[in-house]
Amino acid sequence: QVQLVESGGGLVQAGGSLRLSCAASGRTSSNMALGWFRQAPGKEREFVAALRMSGVGTLYADSAKGRFTLSRDNAKNTVYLQMNGLKSEDTAVYFCAARLSSMLAMTGYDYWGQGTQVTVSS
Repeated sequence: QVQLVESGGGLVQAGGSLRLSCAASGRTSSNMALGWFRQAPGKEREFVAALRMSGVGTLYADSAKGRFTLSRDNAKNTVYLQMNGLKSEDTAVYFCAARLSSMLAMTGYDYWGQGTQVTVSS
C-alpha cells in the first residue's frame, strides 16, 4: 500500500500562484510515477501532470503546460505542483495519485490521496 497526503490548497485570486505538495509513504518505490488530477464541481476528474520518481520525465495536460511545473524531493518522497497564472477554471479538488510503474501516463493509477481544494477567485 502507498499512502498519499496532499497539502497546499487554498483560496487565491486569478493570476496568483499556489504550490501543492504530495507526500508519499508506505511501499513507495523509485520505480513509480506520481501524478496530479483535478475534479471541478459537476465535471469528471481530469489528468493534470505526472512525473517519474527517478530519472527524468514529466507529462503535462495541455491546460497545465506553461503554467504548472512539477518537481520532486526524493529524500522526502514528496512531489510538488507549482501553479502559476491561476484562472477561475482551475478551481477544483486536486488529487495526488501513484502509479506502480515509471511509465508516464494519464491513466492507470493505483493509489489516490484525499484531495486538496483549490479555489481561484476572479
